[in-house]
Amino acid sequence: MIPHQWAPPCNNQCTHKYSTLMQIPWRVFCKKGCDADGETWDECLSECEEICYKNPVLKDQQWSAYIDRSPGAASCSEECFHACVAGCGYKFDVPSQKVDQIHPSRLPPPPKEKLTTPAVKRVLPRESSQTIDDIPGTSA
Repeated sequence: MIPHQWAPPCNNQCTHKYSTLMQIPWRVFCKKGCDADGETWDECLSECEEICYKNPVLKDQQWSAYIDRSPGAASCSEECFHACVAGCGYKFDVPSQKVDQIHPSRLPPPPKEKLTTPAVKRVLPRESSQTIDDIPGTSA
């Protein structure tokens, strides 16, 4: 058995598409698309959204999304989604043109407004009415 035959063809296509060292995380998510449990193209896409976007782990507890293992940053989630969809495309023999047109159904987060720091008003120390003679030289 030759090494390229050890993995399923879908996984080999992911390895080929995401072959550089900097693309290893996306290769993993592509292979997750290959190995998704969905029986159809649409089910596979839905699994990619579950994998790549943070959801609350505990029902009705929005804060629990922070412990979800999905990529955190919006750009990383989008890259993850596209890699996973590529894996689904390989799994279901979907043309790459159609795969490239797929976008997540989730809306991107609104752009954060740049916070401006308020001007700091400099307060000069007031002159004290106490003199050195008024302050005791010993502690209590």
